[in-house]
Amino acid sequence: MVIQPDAIDLVTAASGAEGRTIRLAPTAASAWKKMRDSASGEGLVLLAITGFRSRERQAEIIQNRLQAGEELEAVLNSIVAPGYSEHHSGCAIDIGIPDGPALSETFEQTQAFRWLQSNASEFGFRMSYPQGNYHGMAYKPWHWLFEELEYRTVTLW
Repeated sequence: MVIQPDAIDLVTAASGAEGRTIRLAPTAASAWKKMRDSASGEGLVLLAITGFRSRERQAEIIQNRLQAGEELEAVLNSIVAPGYSEHHSGCAIDIGIPDGPALSETFEQTQAFRWLQSNASEFGFRMSYPQGNYHGMAYKPWHWLFEELEYRTVTLW
């Protein structure tokens, strides 16, 4: 895992459950809105579940799971330690659908997930934790990372 930079500038990307504001870095928010609108044009509703998350909030989530009786190894298999979460950068977004499986592997069984697999890269997003990922993290079909397109372009000489 790589230490993630803290987002310096954040904008509102969406409203989440219970009126919670989902914030992302400006370029990620713009790309998210374009991707969401494109999916909508094809009859799919994509929802932003979470975006930016502070290191303090990351630690709180881990602490809550430990207090609930989960083992540290199991917790750290599904939630990265503070400082290493892509959510700190403001470029990671967890995606769901209305009345669908939020933050669950069963999200992979949805039409929305199939659409993301086929289209997300056009908007600069990739799934960070596919099955068998090299980080050894749990499979997270709902977690997508925005990467500036110019940084993903390779020039061959």
